[in-house]
Amino acid sequence: MCCHLPGLVDRVAEHDSDRPAVRCFDERLTYGELVRQANGLATVLIDQGVRRGDRVGVLMNKSARCAIAIHGIMKAAGAYVPLDPSAPPSRLGLIARDCGIRHIVAQTHRPAILRETLRESPQVECVVCDQPVGRPVRGITWEQALQAQSDIAPDVGVGEHDLAYILYTSGSTGVPKGIAHTHHSGLGFAAAAATAYGFTHEDRVTNHAPLHFDLSTLDYFAAAHAGAATIVIPEMHMRIAASLSELIEAQAVTVLYCVPFALTQLLLHGALDQRDLSALRWVLFAGEPMPVKHLRGLMAELPHTRFANIYGPTETNGCTHYIVPPTLSESDEPLPIGQPYPGTEALVVDAADNLVPPGEPGELLIHGPTTMLEYWQRPDLTAERTSRVDTGDGEKAYHRTGDLVRIGPDGNFAFLGRKDRQVKVRGHRVELDEIEAVLSAHPLVSEAAAYTVPSGDGTMQVIAAVTSPDGQPDPAELARFVGQRLPPYAVPSRIEIRETFPRTSTGKLDRLRLEQLGSSAADTPPTTQADR
Repeated sequence: MCCHLPGLVDRVAEHDSDRPAVRCFDERLTYGELVRQANGLATVLIDQGVRRGDRVGVLMNKSARCAIAIHGIMKAAGAYVPLDPSAPPSRLGLIARDCGIRHIVAQTHRPAILRETLRESPQVECVVCDQPVGRPVRGITWEQALQAQSDIAPDVGVGEHDLAYILYTSGSTGVPKGIAHTHHSGLGFAAAAATAYGFTHEDRVTNHAPLHFDLSTLDYFAAAHAGAATIVIPEMHMRIAASLSELIEAQAVTVLYCVPFALTQLLLHGALDQRDLSALRWVLFAGEPMPVKHLRGLMAELPHTRFANIYGPTETNGCTHYIVPPTLSESDEPLPIGQPYPGTEALVVDAADNLVPPGEPGELLIHGPTTMLEYWQRPDLTAERTSRVDTGDGEKAYHRTGDLVRIGPDGNFAFLGRKDRQVKVRGHRVELDEIEAVLSAHPLVSEAAAYTVPSGDGTMQVIAAVTSPDGQPDPAELARFVGQRLPPYAVPSRIEIRETFPRTSTGKLDRLRLEQLGSSAADTPPTTQADR
């Protein structure tokens, strides 16, 4: 039994070192090559001062080297922290400072982003990169790291309760929050997913999500648990649905895991009738509700494929799942989020943490092996989102998901919505309060409000409105202002300028009326899209 995540690849390499581990374009790594190169990177990082529990940034576009980076960092007893290359450097610097990143593993596809991130992160001491980084930090080339490859991993004694990775998500105060996972929670999810879908060493599992998105943990770790190959989907193939389906066919993908929006695009624009996707045995989706009408269409196009809806906030990895029956009803009611994976416990409680009976709405609480360690350096938030419940066999700590659910007659959980103002945009967590905080910081904005409306393709889009009695800000300029501080997916698709906001009789912002006004204008082309 592995006690740490890199042990998954070590175990496969020990018995079958030539088995394919990762593929991306023409890059191919066997399990043996992955282990040796990750060992080399780990040795270099230790030589450069990485110690147990240190956080190491990963600023990389999707490639086979991402696997080397994350396993090399963890083999050095560090924790990898993905830094989204598409996010503003100011945000990346904030993350790097928040968790004290002193080392970064990077690629130079976008060297300006790295240089600007380093300017925002004066505490960084060393960067592993292909080229000089342009400021006085120690630079180690990838060539040097790969030359240090070895069959023997550094003897640092990584254990299951050591920190493995920190994923940052939107924060309601405008500051992103870090969700810290141990090797134990990562291994728990890898085992649960690999078992639930019967992964084998013959599978080829897509990596559709970038490293900063929690879906990627299944792609790399559940695949390695079974000795399967991870097929990295490059960004260019993600943008064009027909290109994605072509790659799925060419790589004989057996497991596709992505957000529902990508599946909708595959159905509508993926030329599925021109592809031989007979190898595809599972389509897994997570991150947001899947439009049932589009799922029905996909099932008709792929009659030999099974489908599953995976649910779980980043704090719990995946914790429940619903295997879609071969024949869907004619109803367009949202899919259930299913039942917990084995070993995971779920409760539905009211505002006083009392259990509610089946059929009644309540907040979903999760306890199990896939749950996070903590919010990084936020003991207040960790305590706020932890509930200790005595279920009869002792008191246990449950994570408060903030999601409202009810238990249906068949025992499946139905997702009803959020308790707070967190939304999902194409699978990404977005805090509407964070968008409002950023917009309110603009000198010409007096008040800001953000909300969602249907986009027409089964997903939601974020709309923002601002008041500006003392000036008339340009919506495109406001969008650029937000884009310099938040990731692209959090930039509103429309920013409306209003003299006043609708108010309730008590003087509060009438959000329902504002959303109605926004919905009536949703069919108009966005005013900010072209200027991002």
